[in-house]
Amino acid sequence: MNKFKIYDGEVEVINEVAKKINKSCVAAGWYTDLGSGKPIERNFGEVIALMHSELSEALEGWRKDLMDDHIPNRKNMEVELADCVIRIFDTAHAEGLDIGGAMAEKFAYNQTRADHKIENRKRKGGKRI
Repeated sequence: MNKFKIYDGEVEVINEVAKKINKSCVAAGWYTDLGSGKPIERNFGEVIALMHSELSEALEGWRKDLMDDHIPNRKNMEVELADCVIRIFDTAHAEGLDIGGAMAEKFAYNQTRADHKIENRKRKGGKRI
């Protein structure tokens, strides 16, 4: 079986995308108190809830086979998944996380997991989804 590996250059690109997304979010005022104009620290729990909401919107778009309202040439689920990734990358950079490195390491680890292998997933009690 061919094993996919994320290389250092790709990790750097992922982290640069996260940085660019965060910079845009900061410029758009998502890290600013709109009344005072002073910087704020975003509530991590609220940000996670917003990620959940994007995933719920993606599920609903898939369930109803909807096209997106704002980008009509794209499926709604595609756009909502993109929204979730944008929120994740923004938050990861804001929190000083190496999201690219973590993705590479987690993906590599998942390639070695017995419970991710087809034969084990087919067994009684195996992961179906």
